Order: sequence, then C-alpha cells, then structure tokens
Amino acid sequence: MNDYRNFLSEILIDEETLQQRVIELGEEISRDYRGKEGLLLVCILRGGITFMVDLMRRIDVPHMMDCMAISSYGAGNFESTGNVRVTYDLQTNIADKNVLIVEDIVDSGRTISHVLEMLQTRRPASLKICALLDKAERREADVPIDYRGFVIPDKYVFGYGLDLDEHYRNLPFVAVVDLEKYKP
Repeated sequence: MNDYRNFLSEILIDEETLQQRVIELGEEISRDYRGKEGLLLVCILRGGITFMVDLMRRIDVPHMMDCMAISSYGAGNFESTGNVRVTYDLQTNIADKNVLIVEDIVDSGRTISHVLEMLQTRRPASLKICALLDKAERREADVPIDYRGFVIPDKYVFGYGLDLDEHYRNLPFVAVVDLEKYKP
C-alpha cells in the first residue's frame, strides 16, 4: 500500500478537534440517558469501532455494547452498491433497551435506514443514532441523526476508523482522498 501522504488532499478534521467533539458527544449522551436503564451502544463495524471506543470512554452512565457488521460497499468502490446485508448480527436481545447506534458516517442514509427498520422490529425502548460524520448533501433516505459529530462536504474521506480499501483506519484524523492521485 502506498504512503497515504501521496494521495492525501487535506486533513478535514484534526485529532484535537475530533477528540474534543467526542468528549462533547459523550457528555450530551450521558445527560440524556442519566437515570434511564438499559443503554446499549451498537457499533456498526468496522468503520465505527474507533469512534465507539473513544465515545464509550466519555459516557459516564452505565451502558452495554454490541456490534453489527453491515455491507453496502465493495472493495475499490467509492459509492454504496445500494445492496445492504447484515454480515454479523447483534448478540444482545434489544427488546426494551435504549439502543444508540454508533456509526462512523451517514452518507446517502440508505444503509442506516435499513438498519433502523430492522432493529425497530425487535422492539427497543428507544432507537437513536450517533454519527461521527454526516454527509447531509448526499442524503437519499430520511434518517434522524440524534447526535452528530460533524457535517462534512461530499468528499471521500478516510482515517479515524474509516478505511480506504481496508487500510488507514488507524490514522488519528479524518482526511480527504485525492482521487486523481490514489491508485488502489
């Protein structure tokens, strides 16, 4: 794999700004769920894992966690295929729990909309979304984002959990790919 600096267009959100916003989101979620039982954080794998780990450290109310893996992108694709499938389902019964989906990015909204519909059938007490990144201008499905990290422009991003052909999730910032220079 090439050094990411060869195709990094810009650092969209630096590490300090990311971490400060995660702290703020954790405080807001803690306030909203204080005194409520059964908070379950559901990480959408794999992109959401970095955000989820940092976020759960900032939530000071008792909570559980579980994970789901959803596929809507293929390797080398910069656009969602529109075919959403669950590749790893929850291991926790969410009936009567306050479920907070933790997502790395909401783009068209089709994937997360599908997840919401599916999880709603399992009768949670509440079902909300916390998304680190929101590409609002690309939205095709109406999705209620209850906790939003950043609204970003329609650019292909990587880092802080978001991959570029399964690489660079480890970067501590969110960067923009220069698609003219990126060669998979």
